[in-house]
Amino acid sequence: MPGNIPAFSIATNPIPKDGSDYDMIVVGGGVLGSAFAATFGKQGKRVLMLERDLSEPDRIVGELLQPSGYNALKELGLADCLEGIDAVPTYGYAVMRGSEQVLIPYASDKDTQKPVQGRSFHHGRFIQKLRAAASRTPNVTVVEATVNKVLYNDDGVRATGVACTLKGANDKKPLSDEDAALEQHPSLSSETTPQSTTVYRSPIVVIADGCFSKFRKQFLGKSVSISSHFVGIVLKDYIPPVKEHGHVILATPSPILMYQISPTETRMLIDVPGKLPSVSSGALRSYLENTVQPQLPKAAQTPFLKALETQRLRTMPNSFLPPSTTSELGVIVLGDAMNMRHPLTGGGMTVALNDVLYLRDFLQGNVLTDQEVTMVQMELFFWKRKELTAVINILAQALYALFSGSNDNLVVLRNGCFSYFQQGGECTQGPVDLLSGMNRSRKTLAYHFYRVAFHSMWLMFHNASSFAEFPLLFVKALCIFWTACVVFLPLVWSECWA
Repeated sequence: MPGNIPAFSIATNPIPKDGSDYDMIVVGGGVLGSAFAATFGKQGKRVLMLERDLSEPDRIVGELLQPSGYNALKELGLADCLEGIDAVPTYGYAVMRGSEQVLIPYASDKDTQKPVQGRSFHHGRFIQKLRAAASRTPNVTVVEATVNKVLYNDDGVRATGVACTLKGANDKKPLSDEDAALEQHPSLSSETTPQSTTVYRSPIVVIADGCFSKFRKQFLGKSVSISSHFVGIVLKDYIPPVKEHGHVILATPSPILMYQISPTETRMLIDVPGKLPSVSSGALRSYLENTVQPQLPKAAQTPFLKALETQRLRTMPNSFLPPSTTSELGVIVLGDAMNMRHPLTGGGMTVALNDVLYLRDFLQGNVLTDQEVTMVQMELFFWKRKELTAVINILAQALYALFSGSNDNLVVLRNGCFSYFQQGGECTQGPVDLLSGMNRSRKTLAYHFYRVAFHSMWLMFHNASSFAEFPLLFVKALCIFWTACVVFLPLVWSECWA
């Protein structure tokens, strides 16, 4: 592990016997899976968490935790998972356009009057701390295994457990997340790869196997759409212009993110819309050198070029998946397996941890002993979670549309959004409260989105050189308003009512 950060020990549980029974089985040991297992283990539930690979993950997203997510982590009793990993406090954002910059700090806590905080960190270190916390929790068993199939009763109606392959059973090297995502849902038939299969029983199976979920298509009807890819590098010994703040650079053709992941390291995520240029041919590197590098702050350009020379270019698809539920009795799909949004606003972990917080209350007591009652509670949870997730998801998708749009109307809206931020006061505090998850009002989200649209239209008229341009600008304003509605309203439908 880099630096002086020690490795975190995950308690090695004795491998449970084939056919062992549990109150719930969690498939996946990421942010949601680990937090879920620890939370319900504390409630006295016998939880089995099955994770394909318990070694430290190496990913370029899941590194920025918004204040609402940080608060949820504390309420779940897992805040110590941020200790000892060089996590950096975050106090807001800086939005940059060329030489211009707008500082957008988080609000102050109403009770303490101190600024609310988020955290940024190395994703893998945080995951290992969460897994270690889960493994130390009474009633939780953590096993390294690949889940192959959800099992059902003889009628094929109710989930009864899972069939899995324990690590080392076939002496097969674990697949990467990307390779695992390409595999079709495997069968237990010996006509495919022979496997040494272990069965574990539970009336509740929680699918939390992440953005590359291999069970998603089996249980959910909605499909994933990919709008772009992030290319991730780490700038060594470089601190962004505003310390302990996330940075959004309004670059062409799409935004660039920067945030610290340790006191001496800064993560840079370059959004590449459309088809990703080839890494092997050097096309991607050429794009980064010729298109991206000139748009960076001058102090970042040398560390950027050095990183291109010394680091492997890491990429990650930026996906959108509206939330949905499964009708399968005893199966619960959560996390990125069920709902994703563009990572521009860093909302993924905030959504996941707040979902665990909601579920802690919805599934307490003896609810889990009755599959029908559990599924009723899950339907209530699905609509309750929209208080937060609808705001986070709509904001992420809408901002990305504005910040990456290439047509004239979206460019006007992007410039209007930056000008809106420059007004300060409510024009920055309102949006950042929504982004951080501290304000969960959909009305407030709509209010600020359409204020940006009208402000963008006002700028056109304000910057007109003569009144003779006004008739054409009225037509242009109607087109801009229509574009704003096309961006915003379908997202409201998919998140709030669909």
